[in-house]
Amino acid sequence: MRTLEGRILTDEGWLQGQITFDHRVQHLSPAKLTAPDRTPRTILPGFIDLHVHGGAGVDIMEGGDSARKISRMHAGHGTTALLATTMTAPESEIVTALKGISRAMVDHTTDGARILGAHLEGPFLNAKRLGAQPPFVTHATLELVERFRELAPITVLTLAPEVDGHLALIPQLSALGIRVQLGHSSGSYEDGLAALRAGASGFTHLFNGMTGFSHYNPGMVGAALAHAEYAELIPDLHHVAPGAILAAMRSIPRLYCVTDATAATGMPDGEYSLGSQRVIKCQGCVRLRTGSLAGSSLTMDQALRNLVGLGLDLGEASKRLSAYPALYLGLQDRGRIAAGTWADLVVLNEQLEVEQVFVEGRAIPLH
Repeated sequence: MRTLEGRILTDEGWLQGQITFDHRVQHLSPAKLTAPDRTPRTILPGFIDLHVHGGAGVDIMEGGDSARKISRMHAGHGTTALLATTMTAPESEIVTALKGISRAMVDHTTDGARILGAHLEGPFLNAKRLGAQPPFVTHATLELVERFRELAPITVLTLAPEVDGHLALIPQLSALGIRVQLGHSSGSYEDGLAALRAGASGFTHLFNGMTGFSHYNPGMVGAALAHAEYAELIPDLHHVAPGAILAAMRSIPRLYCVTDATAATGMPDGEYSLGSQRVIKCQGCVRLRTGSLAGSSLTMDQALRNLVGLGLDLGEASKRLSAYPALYLGLQDRGRIAAGTWADLVVLNEQLEVEQVFVEGRAIPLH
């Protein structure tokens, strides 16, 4: 049994006190500071990142041990649970990636984030909106998705709803418990609205890889702003301008943040893999040789600092990184600190830098 003391973010708000836990939180109690001359540490729910391609020089598409290595790197930055995210690729390469994800989920490492499943970002995209995705799109079918599901749990699936046959498939995928997200899409506002009505539940990296908003043609972004309960957004301050981030947060009640992290995350400037493509990390960005953004080098602790820098209070910023992604997946025992929840905890200093991380009660080595 462990005990931590500090300013704890609970369901009822901030508590100056103690948290007692083993694998799960056992007890929360108010308490006086044992060192009143020190600024109290802040204890937040662990971050939940639903869009992770890589980290520490490793890409999910490599299969093998890649998912475990990536989970360890991100855990050191406060991520206690994540979705391993694939790229558009030939079926054989997606199979390799999913087998690696499944292996990491079964043989869960003791020093990494819990992998909750796969986010299948490709190959069911619009070829005109690939962004940094390689050109291996294919039409989605229930049979193909079922083959993938036999290899690893498909928790989230991104598709372009305007592609022939995709709209009709959404209710079937939703019935399987898959969260269908709209992204890499040339669809219209009407396409987005129809997909939401069919059972789609979110949007993949809002604003990026989709038709933008104008007052004459609201596009896929307009469908999200007008109707979505959930959407993911990359707050690295390169993918989306600060004003657009704040506008989206006012419009979408449970907009949550992801990293879209690549192999370049946690690494020095240089060249790295993103699926079958090579990308370059430089000046805080990850780009193709064409100059287009290609994922990010963001970590969730930096995402938190970015949100606070935009004017969000710390409790609200935390919800965008923990509570809302947990709710999106229907998880009641993650993303919050309460008796009985998993002891997924991030301890921060006054500068919001990570001092300690616990995944299901286990202390994680920091980088």
